[in-house]
Amino acid sequence: MTIELDHTIVPCRNQVKSAQCLAELLGVPWTEKSIGPFSPVYINSRLTLDFQSTNDDFPIYHICFRVTETEFDAILERIKASGIDYRSTLRGSIDRKISTQFGGRMIYWNEPDGHQWELLTVSYARQQC
Repeated sequence: MTIELDHTIVPCRNQVKSAQCLAELLGVPWTEKSIGPFSPVYINSRLTLDFQSTNDDFPIYHICFRVTETEFDAILERIKASGIDYRSTLRGSIDRKISTQFGGRMIYWNEPDGHQWELLTVSYARQQC
């Protein structure tokens, strides 16, 4: 059996708002409440991000989504239409530019609780040798 990531919990201050925002940007389904205390975002048929509200301190997550060129364009348009600041580098100033450093296109943005989302078309983590 191949090991696959099924889901992960994303801590946040307002799980409904955070889940809805990400789902709408990515153009994927979500529900306000699922089994248990989560607001799940169904990234694809095999991966769910379960948003959970907490008042505790939590680390900032970095989650990267690899998409097709067409999906990248659609998501970027939704990001722009929502007025969300994005940048071409993991850390740095908001430049509203697209990086092409690794042969594809990629951008980064932060959600209100600080989590860093990355969108790319070519994986630099899995480049062929």
